[in-house]
Amino acid sequence: MRRREFVALFGGAAATTMWPFAANAQQSAMPVVGFLSSRSPAESASDLAAFRHGLGQTGYFEGKNVTIEYRWAEGHYDRLPAMAAELVARQVAAASSLMLAV
Repeated sequence: MRRREFVALFGGAAATTMWPFAANAQQSAMPVVGFLSSRSPAESASDLAAFRHGLGQTGYFEGKNVTIEYRWAEGHYDRLPAMAAELVARQVAAASSLMLAV
């Protein structure tokens, strides 16, 4: 009977100790999408709405199950390489760019 008590006690302790790890393992990190634009947020409003709509059609909603990192060059094309490097360093899962000639 001592063996059963030991196994029950040890098993319960192990389950209690492992519970936080198991719970954390089940929660995956929210994916991050990078959005890079040569324009300003105001100039890109309709395109940004279409981008969000497209994400929504595939089941992704900003703040709910996806994070979007925005970078706006606002017509300063020389800023684009540094902004793209920031998104790479951020390790985004996907990237979208909206670069229109002005």
